[in-house]
Amino acid sequence: MIKKIIAFVATLLAIWAVVHIAGLDSRVHKLDKIATLIQNTSMEDSKLGTQVAPEPIKTTALDTSVKDKEVEDKLRALKEKAGNIAAFNVSPLYKKSCSSCHGNIGQGIIGSKLIGKSAEVILQDLQDFKSGKRKNYVMYGLLGNMSDAQLQELSTEIGTFQTKLDESTK
Repeated sequence: MIKKIIAFVATLLAIWAVVHIAGLDSRVHKLDKIATLIQNTSMEDSKLGTQVAPEPIKTTALDTSVKDKEVEDKLRALKEKAGNIAAFNVSPLYKKSCSSCHGNIGQGIIGSKLIGKSAEVILQDLQDFKSGKRKNYVMYGLLGNMSDAQLQELSTEIGTFQTKLDESTK
């Protein structure tokens, strides 16, 4: 009887281990896809007029949490810097959610160029990303917790970027 109980517990532990390893493997594959996406993306340094390729992110399943924290801290610092060096002031919501990819005035870095687009087009795009109609996991993750009022606020602000830029360069 005890042998059967031990065998049953060992079987449960083996099943749990397989499921856990599969989950970790899934996370590593997601990180590899993100690293490949970042590696395939290049940014233009407007001051130098040259193409700059971002450094690839190398992670393993064991140091994922440490790397995640480091990346999060660096991303937070980049977002703060990006929103503060703009030709005009942007809202904290735009700085926090958009500027690191779309640039401090919507000029596009990793993300697409937003400046010059109307508020209606931006709102429709945001709603499509949030609903999953348009597939972009970064946008889906950012917009998932935003209310419709916040989406409206962002789209209205982004819709005024071209006018603000034109006024600031006069």
